[in-house]
Amino acid sequence: MTLELHADPIDLTAALVDIPSVSEDESRIADEVEQALREQTTGFEIIRSGNAVLARTNRGLGSRVMLAGHLDTVPIADNVPSRREHDSAEGDILHGCGTVDMKSGDAVFLHLAATIDNPAHDLTLVFYDCEEIAASRNGLGRIERELPEWLNADVAILGEPSGGFIEAGCQGTLRVRLTASGTRAHSARSWLGDNAIHKFGAVLNRLAAYRARTVDIDGCVYREGLQAVRISGGVAGNVVPDAAELDVNFRFAPDRSVDEAVGHVREVIDGLDLGFEVTDSSPGALPGLNRPAAAALIEAAGGQFRAKYGWTDVSRFSALGIPAVNYGPGDPNLAHKRDERVPVEQITHVTQVLRGYLSAG
Repeated sequence: MTLELHADPIDLTAALVDIPSVSEDESRIADEVEQALREQTTGFEIIRSGNAVLARTNRGLGSRVMLAGHLDTVPIADNVPSRREHDSAEGDILHGCGTVDMKSGDAVFLHLAATIDNPAHDLTLVFYDCEEIAASRNGLGRIERELPEWLNADVAILGEPSGGFIEAGCQGTLRVRLTASGTRAHSARSWLGDNAIHKFGAVLNRLAAYRARTVDIDGCVYREGLQAVRISGGVAGNVVPDAAELDVNFRFAPDRSVDEAVGHVREVIDGLDLGFEVTDSSPGALPGLNRPAAAALIEAAGGQFRAKYGWTDVSRFSALGIPAVNYGPGDPNLAHKRDERVPVEQITHVTQVLRGYLSAG
């Protein structure tokens, strides 16, 4: 098949969904995207990095906007090929794996690359692989290591689903594993043991009573959260356990560094005799909406923006000093679901907003 970049981005979304592209199996969709960009766009330098496709213009326009989207999806759940339902209870809806996360965002970017005749900015397009699996496999990380000059821009737009709202920055995430040790004993003689699970009583009480901080940055309100997300322990139904683990997830506002977030969690559990190990962390991303290129995007979107609570790859751009936002069709709450679906009017709306922003007046 050949992707038709000049087609309605709704139809282009369906065509992208119909190409199975589960993480680590993106070669076919990368081939299709590369071929379409080479044959149907003008003025772009185009290269391939593994199963990522990169394209950029060098027109000397004085500012550069990066449009970035991942090509992979989570495993298919009987939801490929795509299916359009014109008269559903929710209106005109496109169903299928990746319709939300994030083939519709990719379709908008590809369509605009082929159809904008009077660009206001130079463009960089980054369609990358392996976003839905371990961070060590993420194609953006490989591009940053091997092709860092391709990640220069005045503002980056990540096509993650945001319901057609600009979601600025993102919160950081931290996972900590707390461990407790005790003495094993027969539960009929429990006084001879020391129950490791019981030692989590105090920390669970503190977490239940925790009051999340809210922070306003550039008009975006971020709300933090500290939650126990997994607990394990126990030997048998008649044994006092001598070991237990508790995983805690801290979602923190982007005004904190990872080290500051770790320090805060330590403060919350201070005084408790528990092991403490950071098992995963990713920094947040400041919204940077006061930068001229980002402010112009907010204006083009009619002033509609909000904070991004979840972590996304905008964090990678923020670490490079590039203000970044999430902006794409689709409800993020429907991402990865068997009934993943997107209202087609959101695809049209995002296309229109970005066309206005990327085009010269």
